[in-house]
Order: sequence, then structure tokens, then C-alpha cells
Amino acid sequence: MRRTERFVVEGANSLWHIYKTVSFWKVMKNFIVIQLGRYSPSLSFKNFLYRNFLHMKIGDETSFALMVMPDVMFPERITIGKNSIIGYNTTLLAHEYLINEYRIGEVRIGDRVLIGANSTILPGVNIGDDAIVSAATLVHKDVPAGSFVGGNPMKVIYTAEEMATRRLMQPEKTS
Repeated sequence: MRRTERFVVEGANSLWHIYKTVSFWKVMKNFIVIQLGRYSPSLSFKNFLYRNFLHMKIGDETSFALMVMPDVMFPERITIGKNSIIGYNTTLLAHEYLINEYRIGEVRIGDRVLIGANSTILPGVNIGDDAIVSAATLVHKDVPAGSFVGGNPMKVIYTAEEMATRRLMQPEKTS
């Protein structure tokens, strides 16, 4: 089960209540910063923008590929460890608006995590250290450390133990 805070709304669907949830000006500022980051080819510039203007917690040497879309309303709820890669056009969501409620949750991505292109990370999930998320995966639950996951719905393809065995069985590289 994802860890989210749930807020029930009455009347119109929850998206109509958006500016009761978060300031219009915060969303506007975040949108501009995110668009600068999405199109920038500089990894260090993206990290500077996201740390200083969006208040995301980002570890050293973490890389955001082109077109990554952090949450525009609650980016400060995203934490990414050291030396991780967030693949092309990935979406990191810390909120979701439903008909009768909206939910907000932390997104925690560990150290040395690889997230493949076009993946979507939903609010309230943790992705453990050394995990690999295949391209085009919908991450709707926690990802165990060291595992390889993929698909929609997401499934564990290899556990950490199976990944360790696979690495041992790979032939040595020669130069």
C-alpha cells in the first residue's frame, strides 16, 4: 500500500479544488523552473534548479535525463539519493487528484537507482538502493532494494538475490 495523505472533497471533482490545496503562484514558479530543467542539457544546472527553487532533496551525481517531469505542486516531497539516473521523460508524482479526494505522498528514490525512460512514479512509494526500474514502468508500489522491476502493472522481474547471481554469471570484460 502506498503511503499517502488523503483529503476528501465535496462538490466538484478534486482538481477543481486545486488552489485550495496549493498556491497558484507556487505552481506557476514550479512550472517555469521545471520547464527550464526539462529542456536543459546541463545535469548540474538541473540539480541546482531543483534543489534551490523546488526544494527537492537530490544526492550528489544524480542525473535527470532530458524531459523528466518532477511534480509541479509538491516537488519538495521528492527525495533522490546519490548517483541515481532518472530516465528520459519520466514523471515523478507526489500528488494525485481523484473525483472525490486528492492524495499527497512522499517519493523516495535510493542511491544508485536506475529508472528507465517513460516511467511514472506515483506518490507514496519508496524505491530501494541499487534498484532498476525498466522503461515505461508504472511504479505503483514500493520497489525492493537491488531488484529489477518493470511493466504495467509493475512486477518484480528479478529479486536482489537473482540479480546478484546474474552478475556473477556474466563473462568478464576484456579490454
